Order: sequence, then structure tokens, then C-alpha cells
Amino acid sequence: MQFRLGRNVLEGGFAGPDRRKGAAPSGVRVVCGRSRGSPRPCGAPGVSLGRMDAVAALERIAFLLERSLAPGYRVRAFRTAARVVDGLPPGEAAARAADGSLESLKGIGPKTAQVVREALAGEVPGYLRRLEEESEDLGREGPGAALRALLRGDCHTHSDWSDGGSPIEEMGRAAAALGHEWTVLTDHSPRLTVARGLSPERLREQLDVVAGLNARWAPFRLLTGIECDILDDGSLDQEPELLERLDVVVVSVHSKLRMDARAMTRRLVAAVRDPHADVLGHCTGRLVTGRGRPESRFDADEVFAACAASGTAVEINSRPERLDPPRRLLRRAVAAGTLFAIDTDAHAPGQLDWQILGCARAEECGVPAGRVVTAWSADELLGWTREGRVPARVAGA
Repeated sequence: MQFRLGRNVLEGGFAGPDRRKGAAPSGVRVVCGRSRGSPRPCGAPGVSLGRMDAVAALERIAFLLERSLAPGYRVRAFRTAARVVDGLPPGEAAARAADGSLESLKGIGPKTAQVVREALAGEVPGYLRRLEEESEDLGREGPGAALRALLRGDCHTHSDWSDGGSPIEEMGRAAAALGHEWTVLTDHSPRLTVARGLSPERLREQLDVVAGLNARWAPFRLLTGIECDILDDGSLDQEPELLERLDVVVVSVHSKLRMDARAMTRRLVAAVRDPHADVLGHCTGRLVTGRGRPESRFDADEVFAACAASGTAVEINSRPERLDPPRRLLRRAVAAGTLFAIDTDAHAPGQLDWQILGCARAEECGVPAGRVVTAWSADELLGWTREGRVPARVAGA
């Protein structure tokens, strides 16, 4: 089911101890597709409805479809076509458009071929124009815009190494194109097999991949991380040695969401007190669209007090189907004095644009901007996750 980001989402119309130790940035050239020919801006921040090349048009369409939660097969069709066209020798796309043979290429269908033909003819493809007209202008003005302008990163994103839909590199490039200075890659932990959670061996391999990308991307930084399952007893689903190596650890419940409230409270308190935990992800586990899912029951005041005492941030999850925590709990977290991470939980590049939804809820519920860790620089963030230090300006927030 396609989910349109309208005003009903923005307005919510759906019924301590020591921590563990240890606009795109000016230096980043954000290039879509392969690094051949002239660099192209990614389809993330917006595309002027003037002359554009075919790959940029295909990627912008995919971005807008991802942002609207369109079915994955539609997104894959345009991202696949973009890669195919980008890999052609110079002039071949134009030649094939002229002789009608674009669709003979594996990965190019009638709709994507039409986009290519119109872009090569110097036109704005009709399908792209319709999507731009239908899409909401997220983050430019209105609720949450002031806070969104302060954000410098995102602590919760996924790639196709687990249950995301795009490669690590595409997620990083899209984040930089949105203006982030840093983004944390947080694929799932081993227990969540349905989401292809990373074994310790795969996570170690991913750390090497991220290091290689960062060697090329400076000053933009892709930080290492994990969305680590909170097990039934509150322990974390990954080797402590590996958690120690990561920049950011998001801890979340994905199983037994309806356990007894007292047991769930003990579970969450134990998790947020773990010295490796940095962010408590989507704390109630609710879903507010489709068939929905009720909130997990727990003593919110006890959990948020534990977060405040241990320095673990409460996530404001911006996914339209989550919008977690609900307002009444978000206000209680503010009163408890917790830190916050406004995250997208993005599983595709276009979903990185959802932070405005969390920002709107944060502003409405009185979240102080200084206590939002996603508004900190990368160095400030790492000072907090590794040494428990918060920026001096946050002390009185």
C-alpha cells in the first residue's frame, strides 16, 4: 500500500554510569551511479524541473517512490534502470532511444525506457513531473522545519546487508546529498533472521567496507553501528567486543512485544543501562498504519529515568508507520531529562527525508534542541557514545 506523506502524518491523525570508552559538506562530491563522466547530484534533495540527464531522472523517481512508501518492486525497477543506463558506453543510450532498442536491455522496461527517452530529448519526464507535483515538500517550511535545519545526522539507517533495499554506498551518498555531515549505518543483529541480521563475521566485514568508503568520502562520515535486538532478559544480541568497536549502538525490541508490563519494564531498563547502549529505538513498537500494532506496555517513567541516568537517548522514530514514541510518552521523556535522537529508521535512500516528521513531533512536545544528539557534530556524538561527554551547551538544556 502506498503511503502519502500528508498533513495527517505531521499532525498525528492516527488514532550516569561511565559509557563505553574507547547541504552536502563542502569536501564531498556526491555522485550518483558509477564515477564516470561528469558528477551528477543524487536524487535526494530535489531536482529542478529543467533539463536533466536520464540517470538523474530515474534516481529521482526512485527517491520519491521510496519516500512515499511505494511498493519495493516499483522502486527497484527505477534504481535498476538507472544502473543499467549509467553503465552504458557514451552515446549508446541515445542511439538506443533513437532506434527503439532501449527495452531490449535487461533491466529496462516500457516505463523506465520512456523516462530515458524524454530525458534524452531534453524534457522533464512526465512521470517524474507528476510525482514531484504530488509529493509533499518535506522540511522546507512548516512544522518541524526550524529543528530539521539544525540536524547534522541520522543515528538509525539500514542497507541491503540486512533488510534495507539499497547498498551501503547509495545510502551514504543520499545522506550527504540531503546535507548530513554524518550518518550511522545500523543494520540488524543476528537474532532477527527475518531481517537478515548480521552475524559477528558479517558485521566485521561491514566495518571494513565502511572504513573503505570513509577513506574516500571525507569530510562526510559514515559511522559504524547496529540496531541490536534487546533479548528477553534485557541483554544485547551481539558480542560485547564488537559492540565496543561500534560508533553507535541502537537497542530495540523486536520480539515478544506483548509481554507483561513489569517484565517489559525490567527488560528495557536492563538494556538502556548496558554500557554499550546509546539509543533506545522505537520504544513502544507500535504501528499506526495498515492493520496496526498496539504499543508494548511498560512503566515509561521508570524506563525514561533509567535512560536519563545512564545517558541513553530516546529515539524519536520518524517512520510514518511508527511515529514512536506517541506524544504522551514523548512529553514524559522530556520531563525525565533524557537525550533524544531524531532518526528515520530508513531502509531506502528516499526514506532519509522523513526526519521532518520526527522534528514536527519533537517541537510540538517541547523537546529542547540542545538535547537532540542528531543535531551534534560527529565529534560531539562520538565524545558522547565513547566517553559519556555531552557538549557544554547541552548542560542546561
